[in-house]
Amino acid sequence: MELELESGDLKSVLNRLRRAQGQISGVIRMIEEGRDCADVVTQLAAASRALDRAGFAIIASGLQQCVTDAETGRKNGEDAEQLRSRLERLFLSLA
Repeated sequence: MELELESGDLKSVLNRLRRAQGQISGVIRMIEEGRDCADVVTQLAAASRALDRAGFAIIASGLQQCVTDAETGRKNGEDAEQLRSRLERLFLSLA
C-alpha cells in the first residue's frame, strides 16, 4: 500500500517527525555534554511519543484508505483475511 496522506495530515506527520528528530539530536548532545540522566530520559521519552504519534497518524490514514479500498474493490486482489492480517501487522509494529 502506498502512503497517501491528505496535505493537512501529511504536514502534521512531518512536523511530528521533525520535532522527534530535533529531540533526538538534543538527547545526543545532552549525553555528549554529560547532562543529568533524568533530563536525558525525559527528552528521550518525548521523542519516543512524537514518533509513536506520527506512526499512529500514518496507520489511521492507512486504515481509512483500506476501508475505502474494501468498499470499492480490494487493490491487488487482496481478500478480507489478507487485509486484516496486514492491518494487524501494522498495529503490532508500533506496540
